[in-house]
Amino acid sequence: MMSTHYFTIAGFTIAVTLPSSADAGRLLPSFRAFKADGVDEGGLLFTLTVGQTDEPQQMTLLEESENDMGRLRLYATPQGYRVELISGAFTHVVSMDRRFASATASLRWEDRRAGLVLSSMLRVVYAQAVLARQAVSIHAAAVSCGGKAYLFMGRSGTGKSTHASLWLRHVPGSSLLNDDNPTVRLIDGRAYAYGTPWSGKLPCYKPVSFPVGGMVRLSQADDNRFCRCDGVDAFVAIYPGCCVISQDAVSLGHLHDTLVRLAETVPVGTLDCRPDAGAAVICHRSLAGA
Repeated sequence: MMSTHYFTIAGFTIAVTLPSSADAGRLLPSFRAFKADGVDEGGLLFTLTVGQTDEPQQMTLLEESENDMGRLRLYATPQGYRVELISGAFTHVVSMDRRFASATASLRWEDRRAGLVLSSMLRVVYAQAVLARQAVSIHAAAVSCGGKAYLFMGRSGTGKSTHASLWLRHVPGSSLLNDDNPTVRLIDGRAYAYGTPWSGKLPCYKPVSFPVGGMVRLSQADDNRFCRCDGVDAFVAIYPGCCVISQDAVSLGHLHDTLVRLAETVPVGTLDCRPDAGAAVICHRSLAGA
């Protein structure tokens, strides 16, 4: 027996079908605030069914990487894509069709981190599926302040979370929106940032959204200096933080179209910064006054 659970993230509803014996609330605690009663008129973004995945006869390794869950291997298959997540002694698999509308996951339930693995798999599928809807999942820390959202991007270890915490301490009215993977979505020509169930090391799972007030790429430096980016420079500043299968020409095209509009719609800048109050104050002043 199987049971289906619905969640709405950034206005997109997804369906997760699990064995009836599985406790969705325990497996996916960060999704509780995003629980939905069913499908609205917008339809489903995608369905992920936890069951047995078929072994494709042909697979092409596209890339291999590490994250906090373990080692990821991305393959192209005749049907779409396959991701293997190697967590310790266990290998978990999710297979997706080429439109990212349907996915099947094979979980090793004996792995004590099976719930975290399932959450990671959902993030992988979600990040690709939203690209066709003028939306993008961005590796960033995000705060809200004055009714707007501000996103801080940069390489791992740059200090995104640190910079967000500086806003919370030194910019009045600031609140953490998401610490790792907010969604940015274009609606009627305006950009909005949304909280999601994926928030890195800080548990911040808020089903709320704010108009985007600015997006900043951070770099560590000895002095604090903000520089406004326009046009191609703004595109280049945003792109590295976006989640996309770069070998998928259709998805990449959707992402490029969205980023061009974002670069035209919201203030974008770079911030060379120290981990101090001055960096937060300069960043806020530069963006809020833009």
